[in-house]
Amino acid sequence: MKIAIILGTRPEIIKMASVIDEIIKKDMELLLIHTGQHYDPEMSDAFFKDLKLPYPDYNIAVGSFSHGKQTAKMMEGIEEVLVKEHPDIVLVQGDTNAVLAGALVASKLHVPVGHVEAGLRSYDDSMPEEVNRKIADACSMFYFVPTEKSAINLSLEGIDRNKIHIAGNTIVDACYRNLKIAKNPNRQLEFDKKLLNLENIVTLTMHRAENVDNKQRLISIIGAISKLTEANIIFPIHPRTKKTLEDFGLLDKLSKLDHIHLIKPLGYLDFLLLLSKSSLVLTDSGGLQEEAITLNVPAITLRYNTERPETVDVGANILVGADENKIIEFSKKVLNDCEFSNSMKNIKNPYGNGNSGFKIIEIIHNSYLNGNLKITSPEDIMSIFNTKISKINEDINVSDFEDKNNFRIRIVYNGSNIEFPEDNLNLKNKLVVFDVFKNN
Repeated sequence: MKIAIILGTRPEIIKMASVIDEIIKKDMELLLIHTGQHYDPEMSDAFFKDLKLPYPDYNIAVGSFSHGKQTAKMMEGIEEVLVKEHPDIVLVQGDTNAVLAGALVASKLHVPVGHVEAGLRSYDDSMPEEVNRKIADACSMFYFVPTEKSAINLSLEGIDRNKIHIAGNTIVDACYRNLKIAKNPNRQLEFDKKLLNLENIVTLTMHRAENVDNKQRLISIIGAISKLTEANIIFPIHPRTKKTLEDFGLLDKLSKLDHIHLIKPLGYLDFLLLLSKSSLVLTDSGGLQEEAITLNVPAITLRYNTERPETVDVGANILVGADENKIIEFSKKVLNDCEFSNSMKNIKNPYGNGNSGFKIIEIIHNSYLNGNLKITSPEDIMSIFNTKISKINEDINVSDFEDKNNFRIRIVYNGSNIEFPEDNLNLKNKLVVFDVFKNN
């Protein structure tokens, strides 16, 4: 069995590490395709070596272009590889242009697509990532979702529940796996080790255009962190952020504040180590919200929405946008109120316990053994169906209900709550939306 994995950015490599591990453990054939969307030194062979991962079989090396041109170049390169290699399935992860290109090309070639971290929705179509993840989901055959909330998103969009698999989030696997590597005492750090011994470490990351390109928002955020003098704010400053801070005349102000430590961008392992030592993270990153909850670090997110709402729902993450007063209020509460801080730390992780890579490969392997990885033209005349809604009085679970009636359940309402229709979910006294099939 040959499994192709398409990667283009550092987060994708990180999040697919445990999936790659499982493929190797099972002695399957791995085809690793790197689009080269990120091409800085961190994305060179050294990064794969640091994470103890095999080097890519192909590097398309597209580099940086406009979204359309970059995606087109990726599609051209990916198509050449897939036509040559004939993988049994293509896996993509997340919401990058590499995901968009890989999912589109594979689906056009009738190669099954497995979307890892499927079903996320911010409902902000101004974000390129939102468009990418929606299109990837439209092209997929396997949906490996991190949580029930993501599964419900897909169910509400009409995706067959049997294609949706709640596997947890591979970021949990990655944090546990890679923190062990990061803590190796013989590993050389790229920043002053003394910073890790400071008290009240607050890690700050900021790179999104809606923050760093908006002068008023940036002034507000900088104003807030300038006043958090009880913290040691460590700020690995993104080149783009540094430039706009300079352009807006804010960088000089920051550099003169004793409690703010401006350092160069960190490699992944160094950053993971820093995060693990932090009392709080202030961020506009999506993936960092997941890493923070996994490492029991309270997060305050400098955004007005998030495609990781589970972190907010369970109380481990607070959305504050660029509101100076809210940033100060909640940061001080985390730093100074132990009870509040502990309530954010001691949360059951909604993204699982670190075995997502194992689950994903098990599902794919079983599908392969059962002959379910083929995409073929239908030989039967199509079935027509009507969608209905009904309250179920019978004591019966989802699987038995579908088998008994030749129905397919879309979604289940339990009072005011929505539930994903997993096989063993009991339907008694619940409202069910389902498709009734009738053959022509």
